[in-house]
Amino acid sequence: MQFGIFTVGDVTVDPTTGREPTERERIKAMVAIALKAEEVGLDVFATGEHHNPPFVPSSPTTMLGYIAARTERLLLSTSTTLITTNDPVKIAEDYAMLQHLADGRVDLMMGRGNTGPVYPWFGQDIRNGIPLAIENYDLLRRLWREDVVDWQGKFRTPLQSFTSTPRPLDGVPPFVWHGSIRSPEIAEQAAYYGDGFFANHIFWPKEHTQRMVALYRQRFAHYGHGSADQAVVGLGGQVFMRRNSQDAVREFRPYFDNAPVYGHGPSLEEFTRETPLTVGSPQQVIDRTLGFREYVGDYQRQLFLIDHAGLPLKTVLEQLDLLGEEVVPVLRKEFDALRPAHVPEAPTHASLLAARDATAATR
Repeated sequence: MQFGIFTVGDVTVDPTTGREPTERERIKAMVAIALKAEEVGLDVFATGEHHNPPFVPSSPTTMLGYIAARTERLLLSTSTTLITTNDPVKIAEDYAMLQHLADGRVDLMMGRGNTGPVYPWFGQDIRNGIPLAIENYDLLRRLWREDVVDWQGKFRTPLQSFTSTPRPLDGVPPFVWHGSIRSPEIAEQAAYYGDGFFANHIFWPKEHTQRMVALYRQRFAHYGHGSADQAVVGLGGQVFMRRNSQDAVREFRPYFDNAPVYGHGPSLEEFTRETPLTVGSPQQVIDRTLGFREYVGDYQRQLFLIDHAGLPLKTVLEQLDLLGEEVVPVLRKEFDALRPAHVPEAPTHASLLAARDATAATR
């Protein structure tokens, strides 16, 4: 099972000091967090894509390419790539290039994002969000799998005898996750192609995530990609830890209360009760995370959000130490022991290449 972190790249005032980091400081902090993730033994670093303040990650491939040059093992991903407002041709080119530079340590998560104004900024209409996601992804798949593409759709100009360059590394496109908070159409899309489904699993009660993952698994099996329990599932999550749970709650409360997304709303206690947010000791994080399996089944990737709401870099790096030293080793052992042999691991470039070659050998 893969464990990692994802960042939304928010530039937020630290409510305990009143200081707001500069964009440069926040960008450099995201790089430091990725390097620390590899150092402590995590598997994945994923960055969001946003084109508006207070967020800075408007160019994920630039950041991930830089991180690729400074890491050796870390798998680089997105959370998410805006399939609705990015040109599929540019996505195909950018992530194939990154795939070569990172020696295959790349996958990506497709999504529509959560910022409505981004649509007109890139010449699109938010009312076409789902149709754009469907049409653009269909084109992206073809661009990665066909050397010459003739194509015509509704939302962009036609392509005639077009070849996207560079071609995917070893002829194997990056693995794709489809990320969603609330849209069953995206779960259906992931199932149709046999891709991964990543349930955001941050803001909603567990019953919502359970329904979304169950739909994806059911439709994955319907389309003939394997049994429902072989579907490839990822989950998000939020944690804040100190070795003493009371210290964690006391320290995190001002950040929660003033967070741009959920601040000035439900109390910390209400939010941790109704959503997967876990604020407490490493053992509490272990117990809560192991419990996710009870309502989504065996899954392949767990990503944690730990660097938001104005938390200083020093604190985030301390969170990574706790994840790497005390939490993930236990979770990895427990999840691996529980997973049946027929349930696959999360795909990697190496495993996708081996599967491709094995299929070719049997023909």
